[in-house]
Amino acid sequence: QVQLVESGGGLVQPGGSLRLSCAASRSIVRLFVMGWYRQAPGNQRELVAHISSGGITNYADSVKGRFTISRDNAKNTIYLQMNSLQPEDTAVYYCKAGSGSGYWGQGPQVTVSS
Repeated sequence: QVQLVESGGGLVQPGGSLRLSCAASRSIVRLFVMGWYRQAPGNQRELVAHISSGGITNYADSVKGRFTISRDNAKNTIYLQMNSLQPEDTAVYYCKAGSGSGYWGQGPQVTVSS
């Protein structure tokens, strides 16, 4: 069993930045594909970014150039640096480990509003 504990959500003004963290209970970050997803009210959960075990990253078009996914294998943690946040980025953000059904974090709320 893997537990994922996220932190870093909150309220930020448009144009601001936040960094989300996702700490895994086991040393899986270097072994599994790790990703960030988000779900806004009334919408389906969507992929934001993921990073493979080999370090290859992939981003949704809507966040390219603004968000950066990274990982620290020694800390079993991945991060999502979010810059130039816009109101449409408001959502619950989920960390996922592995492919298929995988393991999910609890989902911190990110709210972008003036």
